[in-house]
Amino acid sequence: MRAKISYAVTAAVLVFYFVLVGSRGVMLIQSGTLLTVTFGVAVLILPVIGLWFLWKNTQFVHRANQLAAELDAEGGLPVDELRRTPGGRIDRDSADEVFAKRKAETEASPDDWRSWFRLAVAYHDARDTPRARKAMQRAIALHGGKPVQT
Repeated sequence: MRAKISYAVTAAVLVFYFVLVGSRGVMLIQSGTLLTVTFGVAVLILPVIGLWFLWKNTQFVHRANQLAAELDAEGGLPVDELRRTPGGRIDRDSADEVFAKRKAETEASPDDWRSWFRLAVAYHDARDTPRARKAMQRAIALHGGKPVQT
């Protein structure tokens, strides 16, 4: 729940920032000189890109949460079998062991979105966020029946 609140607050701050930047872009365009209109258009592009990025990330998080809920209903969520340090951080060797297991599971059934979801969690636990995201994107695509590039 804390993560959802943090995400909502961050998204709200970003939207406020985009509105603020967008209003400055409009003000520059209204000035009417060639230079200010050019800068105004350039400034307006930034919030558009930011809103697109925020929307794509929100969709990704929503779809990943849907998969997690479905997997939880099936009883297929990965069990937390990781050892932790006294400070509560995940032990790196433990994460690597679980990752090897999840990778073998995914190689055995590469068309199963469930195994890709669990692999994404293992990547995340091993602190490999870019690969975790790619694995989750693949799980989402497989779940949706979309063609997946290899």
